[in-house]
Amino acid sequence: MEFEADENELKAAGAEVLPDGRRGLRIHGWEIETRKRPILNSLHLQQWEDKLQTSHLPEMVFGDSALALKHMNSSIKIHFNAFDALTGWKQEALPPVEVPAAAKWKFRSKPFQQVILDYDYTFTTPYCGSETVDVNAELGSEVTSEGANCSLHWEECKQEIDLASLASKEPILFYDEVILYEDELADNGVSLLTVKVRVMPSSWFLLLRFWLRVDGVLMRLRDTRMHCVFAEDQSPIILRECCWRESTYQSLSANGYPYDSVAYNDPNIISRMLPVIMRKTQKLKLPGNLSGCN
Repeated sequence: MEFEADENELKAAGAEVLPDGRRGLRIHGWEIETRKRPILNSLHLQQWEDKLQTSHLPEMVFGDSALALKHMNSSIKIHFNAFDALTGWKQEALPPVEVPAAAKWKFRSKPFQQVILDYDYTFTTPYCGSETVDVNAELGSEVTSEGANCSLHWEECKQEIDLASLASKEPILFYDEVILYEDELADNGVSLLTVKVRVMPSSWFLLLRFWLRVDGVLMRLRDTRMHCVFAEDQSPIILRECCWRESTYQSLSANGYPYDSVAYNDPNIISRMLPVIMRKTQKLKLPGNLSGCN
């Protein structure tokens, strides 16, 4: 779903649409942009496999799709893309989820063979976003935050994102959802990574969600929420909450929930059923200017 406010609402909020046909807004020192492109073709998939040193990728990889939020004064950009997410999957290398039939599925790549799944075929990722600093924005030069002397520092905190305030009647100036990758697990469930962004007159909010359902076996949610309240007279602070929820079908059934996979199609509803495995909240205070970094 895509949504954009009308011109009067944007003007009242001090916002403007991005030029050159790009999707997104400029508002209170931020440039927020979404880009949605087709799935990668076989040539690009092969290039990604070579870079990631793997022979396995999700069925649908939207490699050129992305969400980017750039803080103009500091040149810090927080962005979300499939390659970095799959890099996290490869590095974490979780053991494969045990499935029925001796962990054997027929895969589209080998339709006449049964292959033993000896890798994390769910493509679960610990990814919670990427950060770069455009230290020479006028030259188009971009370096990772880790490579700059002014690297970003997320501090753990007890402050939480006020989700109740986000449910207020404040107008939505811009909303979009970007799919990064998806796999139907050979018709045995779903593995899906998406990022949604919502921009209001007072703040922006996003949800990066990895959603996994292995039918009859396991459900997993890894959510990253970020919220930034616009601040004219002080450096903006971004709150980031990472939450990992997971449960087996057997455990859910023992707690009185249905066993049938049909009951588990909406991750928003399912998140209330799944126990929390890990949760942490961090904050990032953005500097006003990074022009002195080198």
